[in-house]
Amino acid sequence: MNDPARRERGLEVYRTVYGDDAFAFEPGQSDFFDGMLEQLFAEVWSRPALDIAQRRLLVIGVLAAQGRFDPLAIQLERVLATGEMREEQVREIVLQLAQYVGYPTASDLYRVAETAIAKHRKATK
Repeated sequence: MNDPARRERGLEVYRTVYGDDAFAFEPGQSDFFDGMLEQLFAEVWSRPALDIAQRRLLVIGVLAAQGRFDPLAIQLERVLATGEMREEQVREIVLQLAQYVGYPTASDLYRVAETAIAKHRKATK
């Protein structure tokens, strides 16, 4: 894996998903990061059958099911910042997923969602 064109395409999608200010290693500094850009973002997130918002919704579900609340917070903050979802949609995600992940996990999901909403409100005042 060392395809500058794929890395650049992946970096563009990565920036779309996580924002222009998201940290990125320089080429060659991290094999893991380079591989992630060239595989995950250049080849998977960039496929045309699903848009970014649809892919992000899938990721939110997986992260909630795994109890991975730090990366979940990033995703929820981004859906609000990009306008991909409104506050009531984020809250609806919590209600929907609570039935599948269980209430102990859903309480953390709720906390993360409400924190993302509060940050979004503060940033847009």
